[in-house]
Amino acid sequence: MNVLGISCYFHDAAAALVQDGALVAAAEEERFSRIKHDFAFPDRAIRFCLNHAGLSAGDVDYVVFFEKPFVKFERILSTVLATAPRSSGVFRQAMTAWLLDKLWVKNRIREHVGVPADRILFIPHHLAHAASAFFCSPFDRAAILTVDGVGEWTTTALGSGEGSACRLTDEIRFPHSLGLLYSAFTAFLGFEVNEGEYKVMGMAPYGTPRYVDKVWKVVRQSRDGSFELDLDYFSFQYSTSRTFTDRFVDLFGAPRKPETPFFTAASGFPSYFGERPSNYSALEAENQHYADVAASIQAVTEQIVLGLARAAQTKTGATALCMAGGVALNSVANGRILRETPITDLYVQPSAGDGGAAVGAALYGARALLGEPRRFVMDHAYWGAPLDEGAISAAVGSSDLPSLTAPSEDALIARVVELLAAGKVIGWAQGRFEFGPRALGNRSILADPRRSEMKDLVNTKIKFREPYRPFAPSVPVEHACRFFGLDDPARQLAARFMLLVTPVREEARDIIPAVTHVDGSARLQTVVRDTNPRYHRLITAFGEATGVPVVLNTSFNLRGEPIVNTAAEALSTFQRCGMDALVLDRTIVFKQGEDLS
Repeated sequence: MNVLGISCYFHDAAAALVQDGALVAAAEEERFSRIKHDFAFPDRAIRFCLNHAGLSAGDVDYVVFFEKPFVKFERILSTVLATAPRSSGVFRQAMTAWLLDKLWVKNRIREHVGVPADRILFIPHHLAHAASAFFCSPFDRAAILTVDGVGEWTTTALGSGEGSACRLTDEIRFPHSLGLLYSAFTAFLGFEVNEGEYKVMGMAPYGTPRYVDKVWKVVRQSRDGSFELDLDYFSFQYSTSRTFTDRFVDLFGAPRKPETPFFTAASGFPSYFGERPSNYSALEAENQHYADVAASIQAVTEQIVLGLARAAQTKTGATALCMAGGVALNSVANGRILRETPITDLYVQPSAGDGGAAVGAALYGARALLGEPRRFVMDHAYWGAPLDEGAISAAVGSSDLPSLTAPSEDALIARVVELLAAGKVIGWAQGRFEFGPRALGNRSILADPRRSEMKDLVNTKIKFREPYRPFAPSVPVEHACRFFGLDDPARQLAARFMLLVTPVREEARDIIPAVTHVDGSARLQTVVRDTNPRYHRLITAFGEATGVPVVLNTSFNLRGEPIVNTAAEALSTFQRCGMDALVLDRTIVFKQGEDLS
């Protein structure tokens, strides 16, 4: 049985293919269209999934869409009517989008996939999130928590999974949303909503949560874990241009201007910001205020998530928890769940946002609707398109850059370890690209974590991004406890997906300074030999050469661009930044003038 899952028309459109109950391919549309967070109908991602499995459109038995469009449309109309006339702009925008595309998604699927209308199914948005976590987890029984901006009406849901059953029992409804609360602060802090939330999380450790009491004025949480917003502070219900009101500004001060340089005493003032301005001290104090706001909303978000996790455990009695929805990407909160609640095992869908809901839709169709037994665990994220050897040769051959092909994997690993240990920054592209927002060793930029200067070097010369943004350490799972405060790391699959922030052991902070954040933490990735043998072998060999089996890992892309997919995209990115070498399978490419000996 071939079941295709689809998500689109909000952000991170994606497609996923499940064959006989197991995932075989999944990808976001952005990886093919090269439009970051592309929300359009995922024609290219669908085509990839079918081609990868050797299927034509006629071979698809069912298509499952990740939400119920008419229910969502009802919510939008109800909200518009309840907030008129302030919502006239929302009404115009919604009518344009929904009457042209979103209401006719069934016809679009039928035309583009060729599946009869009676084989196209729709499931609730948060149920797709829940299925994406539970049906991908190793647990036979677990509590389920989904938290995002909003689906149809639901913004947060609790439930449980057992065997092939997945159900949601409790919900919080729009406009009371933890995701929209965090996004309002994201906008206030000068970042793009649905893009900059992780920047707020990275900024938070540079601040002190001195405004927690003020944040609790705009949101309240009950003892049962539920929460509600004070809507006098928010305008996302009726405004297309602003998510917060003047009352919010009266409470927290003037919003930060987008794209203004952020720096504090702790972050430093990087050279690529240019000359220090004459009012440097005033700007530093202003930025410290915004860092303190970021720290405060992050602290409150963590407390709300902890309350929800405890509620899920209490209601179900389960000590395993499955999470999805965009808020589940808050890896700092995830780490605290394991440390501070009765939850002992945590699974987070690696593509926790709307992209992953395509996987959930397909798996829910296979399990709950078609009765196929569970036989799949998503223990890695390598579900995208593979590198093509012919495309590697063509791209490298047309570049006129010096290159060599390692005669064996041993030779490849030895040369890359030598380059890393010498302080070189490496583009590393191998196998199938990752599904989700994290680069996990197949489309990564790698560097030596022992060199403190690597953080600024990679930020300024390669990623062209803000100086406060942290980098992740990749570590073989068997060495994780030596450097990081995570109990039984092999047991926690969330750590494989870079979805847990843990303390860096105090004695290790000076050993791996480039991946230790300002607060002494790290968003680690544990690497397992069975799921990524070459990457595991590279880090192990680096450890044998240096005594430190850890590498700095960040996504293989430049600021504002999706992570690279093909060899040509990797080569283009390599040529436009300060990377020293590029590894495409076993081919190593250098900049002009490098000695290949």
